[in-house]
Amino acid sequence: MDLVVIGSSNMDVVIKLPKIPVAGETVLGGKSEMIFGGKGANQAVAAARAGGNVLFITKLGQDAFGKEMKEHFLQESLPANGILSDEKEVTGIAQIFVEESGENCIAVAPGANGNLGIKDVEPFIEEIATAKIVLMQLEIPLSTVEYVVNKVAHKGVKVILNPAPAQKLPEELLSKLWMITPNETEAELLTGIKVGDQDSAVSAGESLLAMGVENALITLGENGSLLVNKSGSEHFSTPKVKAIDSTAAGDVFNGTLATFLTKDYPITEAIVIASKAASISVGRMGAQTSIPYLNEII
Repeated sequence: MDLVVIGSSNMDVVIKLPKIPVAGETVLGGKSEMIFGGKGANQAVAAARAGGNVLFITKLGQDAFGKEMKEHFLQESLPANGILSDEKEVTGIAQIFVEESGENCIAVAPGANGNLGIKDVEPFIEEIATAKIVLMQLEIPLSTVEYVVNKVAHKGVKVILNPAPAQKLPEELLSKLWMITPNETEAELLTGIKVGDQDSAVSAGESLLAMGVENALITLGENGSLLVNKSGSEHFSTPKVKAIDSTAAGDVFNGTLATFLTKDYPITEAIVIASKAASISVGRMGAQTSIPYLNEII
């Protein structure tokens, strides 16, 4: 496999609302939907739909959601051997509130994702070590992420970490990453620099480089993204579209980016293509229901 995605799978329970409720408030919304999601799964499906040769390693419960999701992954041409089953925990669930503006608020019960441990990925290490790129996020245990990075980074595998949900990360881990793709909030948590414009994004990117990251790619929502590496910094705009639901836009960006990097596209070209894929997704409701196929991106 050219690309290995290791991460979470969730069943998303989505409710569209006039506005996201504050503490103690009840807001009547429209109909609810149950949609396949989870950062790892979104990125793996986005990569596969963009034409990637993908192995997805994830863990599901043995409940109805887990069975549905496994069937779905197989239909998306993701190999069965990476879809693991947990005997104790249920499949992860995410509750997503989506405002009419397209902004969202998400709460996650990790379930089986929290049990995707070192022993689960150990049998795949030799295969992971032959991949061009490994893409991971932080909805699985950090110890698992660190184990994979320590095992394969020195073998020439390019590790991309999407550090979401936001948390502090050890510099030892950061120093082994080929690329990190934080949004503004995640970049601030990692560097202590509040990202509000391009200049502050450059400063945050330079701080990540000082910690040892080779490429810092900070996503800025509708304002595009900013790449910082030893060659300097470059801003990439994103197509202007009417946002309906921003859920999974970052995941579509990451999965598409990783796929085109495995096809040996230059980083800058891969970023432009990934931005277009993400802009398609925000014009649609839901996580994996919003992910475009290669022909749409082209």
